[in-house]
Amino acid sequence: MAKLAIHADRGASENSRFPAHAIDGLAGTSFKHQHITSILEDQAADRGFFEVHAENYMGAGGPRHAALARIRADYPVSLHGVCMSIGGPQPLDKAHLGRFARLIERYEPALVSEHLAWSTHETTYYNDLLPLPYTGATLQRVADHVDEVQETIQRPILIENPSTYLLFRESTMSETAFIRELVGRTGCGLLLDVNNVFVSATNHGFSALDYLADYPLEHVREIHLAGHAEQEDDEGDLLLIDSHDGPVADAVWTLFDIVIGRCGPLPTLIEWDSAIPDWPVLKAEAIAAQAILDRHASVFLRGKSHACG
Repeated sequence: MAKLAIHADRGASENSRFPAHAIDGLAGTSFKHQHITSILEDQAADRGFFEVHAENYMGAGGPRHAALARIRADYPVSLHGVCMSIGGPQPLDKAHLGRFARLIERYEPALVSEHLAWSTHETTYYNDLLPLPYTGATLQRVADHVDEVQETIQRPILIENPSTYLLFRESTMSETAFIRELVGRTGCGLLLDVNNVFVSATNHGFSALDYLADYPLEHVREIHLAGHAEQEDDEGDLLLIDSHDGPVADAVWTLFDIVIGRCGPLPTLIEWDSAIPDWPVLKAEAIAAQAILDRHASVFLRGKSHACG
């Protein structure tokens, strides 16, 4: 298919019922329904954006949609898919893809993203994002799926790098090379999950900085930050789990600072999906991210060149 131009903030169409909201350089959080009253009453919450998982909103109506419509009126929204199974061997579920497209049309999110992973096999849906072997055959399959998604939604999608706990002997290329080639073939954008980089680097014993040096940062349009949990594997070695159940770790903040220093301020999302805290705790994580974004924004406004688009 023809390459699609990347737009980090699409704004609103002429016939939209929502106002256009800028998203560049903002920090946001996952939108949790238990926070809506606190968010609407928070007079200081005048910056930022909210992200929702697409699969939670694929019904026609109800309280979830009422809450999201209220949030969308005042804030930019990003839409994050978790069940498309873009990396799976089966054809994409066209009914699911259709619901995904209708949701995009309904809320006009500033950013739309999915995972470099698979989660279905025949009629079974796994509650996990499973890894892929990085081979030429996998690359072609994933590229075909990304093309199909982008053709259906008529806009680019951002693909997120995974957190991984095993490697495949069949892989013939690195993850960064695979992602770079995927962007080249499809014109998709990238969602860089910095916590995932740190988790995978720790689990597999490689350098997170080397990974970032080889990653196509110029195609990143959104960043994710999250907490992780520490466990031990069967040999007693440290194993990190991408748990999204706590604050961002210091090492991940450091990597984030490095990335923003190279790329300039990009929309940055704090993910916190279990053991969800009160709104002030989640908001404080976004404020910390915003402080880093603002600090680097002042540098870039003074004319510093940067690698990212």
